Amino acid sequence: MRPTRLESRQAPKRALLNAGFLAAGTTFAVPAVAAASVVTLDLVKQFGRRGRKAPRPGSFHSRVEESEMKIYTDGSSLYDDMIGAIDSARDSILMEAYIWKNDEVGQRFIDAFNAAAQRGVEVYLIYDGFANLVVPDSFYRQFSEKIHVFRLPVIRRRFWKGPLRYTGVNHSKILVVDDSTAFVGGYNIGSLYARQWRDTHLRVTGPGVWGLRQSFVRVWNEDRDPEEQIDWIPPHGWDPEIRVAANLPVQLVYPIRNMYLQAFERARDHIWVTTPYFIPDQQILRVLTEAAERGVDVRVMVPEDSNHVLADWVSRGFFGQLLDAGISILLYTTSMTHSKIATVDGEWSTVGTANIDRLSLTFNYETNVEIIDPGFAAEMEKIFQSDAEHCEVLSSPEWRDRHPVARATEAALVPLRPLL
Repeated sequence: MRPTRLESRQAPKRALLNAGFLAAGTTFAVPAVAAASVVTLDLVKQFGRRGRKAPRPGSFHSRVEESEMKIYTDGSSLYDDMIGAIDSARDSILMEAYIWKNDEVGQRFIDAFNAAAQRGVEVYLIYDGFANLVVPDSFYRQFSEKIHVFRLPVIRRRFWKGPLRYTGVNHSKILVVDDSTAFVGGYNIGSLYARQWRDTHLRVTGPGVWGLRQSFVRVWNEDRDPEEQIDWIPPHGWDPEIRVAANLPVQLVYPIRNMYLQAFERARDHIWVTTPYFIPDQQILRVLTEAAERGVDVRVMVPEDSNHVLADWVSRGFFGQLLDAGISILLYTTSMTHSKIATVDGEWSTVGTANIDRLSLTFNYETNVEIIDPGFAAEMEKIFQSDAEHCEVLSSPEWRDRHPVARATEAALVPLRPLL
């Protein structure tokens, strides 16, 4: 039976449409298969893989303006000092957490917060709903009724009005006690992080605490009735050497990315970066490669094997371009490194919660401290150099000789870059 004239005209359109669906399906299918493959391979490799204790470079101290700074590289001593600060609180405690494990470390914090609330301290807690989906609700029901608690939901009720504003996870890790002492950095709450992860956290005592307090208050006060809000207090000064950059997705505010861009653009001598997940956007990638090409010593330290194998493979897709530009890639081999730190020219430093990836810089609630001080930068560089002793430096010939299947997998995962 011969096709009608209408069917004859529609046939090319139908074929074109079918081809479009096929291309789209292929676009999503290829990275999906590649992602499933690397995740499955990692699960197989985990059998027999033993947890190793992370190296501990020690604690480092500095004074910036009128604030005392302590840098932690050991989770156990950090948790002890955080609990000590909570136990000594007289007026207020503000805590913002991402992962909060229901183990002995997590229980120590719940007990300390309950004791503080019992003696009359105002306690405000924010923790992320998505990151703690596997933690039983009964664990969090231990909080005293006197504690103000906000669990940031996985999807907020106004999601349909603004998907970008109401889906960011709370990746910040802040503790502020009596408006005079604050902690911020990469450490989540749990025994795993104290023993087997290499991370970096910062304690600030003095006027520099204001920015971290304000970071918490902005999240807490959003969409709350006036009687439920935390009062504003004035900062110590207008242009401090200790500044806080905090992402606030609900207001589409993401200053941390610009903080990095400006610091890297200013570099004349060196840029040293440690991040657990390195998936830069084109602007971050360009400013780093341009710095290296003008003679700046650019070093990027990442874990050889992180806790997110998919992020590792997507990150490796950038290595060739980085090496071609003269950037050094240091693979941390001893344990998982979760530090989010950077220094530039021995003058500028940052410690915080943001990774150099799309999620941290353009999606999550994050908090980084930016410090412009040579003395503090010197302490940060001691930490970087200590960590570098546990690294393998990746060479360009070695990277170019990797297995063709690895090359193909990296290429297949390129479409996932905007999602990680």
